[in-house]
Amino acid sequence: MKSTLFALGLVAISGGVSAEAPATAPAAAACPPLLDLKVRRLAGEEVVDLCEAYRGKVILVVNTASKCGFTPQYEGLEALYRKYRDRGLVVLGFPSNDFMKQEPGSEQEIAKFCRLTYSVEFPMFEKVSVTKGSAAPLFERLVAAGAPYPKWNFYKYLIDRNGNYVDYFASITGPESNKVTQAIEKLL
Repeated sequence: MKSTLFALGLVAISGGVSAEAPATAPAAAACPPLLDLKVRRLAGEEVVDLCEAYRGKVILVVNTASKCGFTPQYEGLEALYRKYRDRGLVVLGFPSNDFMKQEPGSEQEIAKFCRLTYSVEFPMFEKVSVTKGSAAPLFERLVAAGAPYPKWNFYKYLIDRNGNYVDYFASITGPESNKVTQAIEKLL
């Protein structure tokens, strides 16, 4: 009897038994409007919830094209992704055929080109329009947040860990430029 009471006393002291109601987990924070979207992976059927997949990350959204003078920026984008992904950066590519039809291929052709020519590992998504009047929802939301519509391929849009639009970089600004890397490092 004494050993049973002693054991019950130890349980009570150690907090093993409690009369209090269990603590509930705090409600998940609402998804930032910019990321509250679902988009399809390039050349696939998988749909990705941007909020679920990338909330809490620094995001660089880029409209891409395979037959553009800026196409070699894929190499710099991939280098950025590899350098900073462990610190929380993700690059999201969205092929677009809006500017002089410089992304004419099918999604399968685009995916193959990116993989074989530039060893792209960063996430690529469905081919979309990015121009005013026909832009995909993510690009419309970027504009609503203060960004301009892309005026050409390889516009880069920076989003902070809280899902807020921070800045954009025109096509002429390479992904590995000091301007881009400093802005990314500030957010990491």
